[in-house]
Amino acid sequence: MKDATLCLLLKEDNILLAMKKRGFGVGKWNGVGGKVDPAIDKDIVAATIRETREEIGVVADGLEKVALLRFRFPYKEEWNQDVHVFLASKWEGEPTESEEMFPKWFDRQEIPYQEMWDDDKIWLPHVLTGKKLEADFVFREGEKIDRHEIKFI
Repeated sequence: MKDATLCLLLKEDNILLAMKKRGFGVGKWNGVGGKVDPAIDKDIVAATIRETREEIGVVADGLEKVALLRFRFPYKEEWNQDVHVFLASKWEGEPTESEEMFPKWFDRQEIPYQEMWDDDKIWLPHVLTGKKLEADFVFREGEKIDRHEIKFI
């Protein structure tokens, strides 16, 4: 299974999401992150820092791992991945648009779940209230959830 990362920047009552402009997840708001590259990244944290820098131009610091999300797509198995989710409340630089992502701050009460992956409305509210979790999501075609399970840790 391939490992991937997801980083969510938090500032006061705001969360930074980014609109995916190309590739997997295009047209959806999400955190920033991507695949772990064993040739470059020494571990998951290093991959998270690298991906955040590449996608929005900031260097995340003090990352807190809050979730492990296992995504399965039986109809498109190359999309299967285990996503390690981190929160960051400290970073260097200003979030900036890249070829891949357009970052935008949202009030935590106004997160655009209708324009995000179907699973985000299930796990993200828990993480934003301080819970840590592991979750399994199985998707059916159309990227809709077929079934899921969450375990709080």
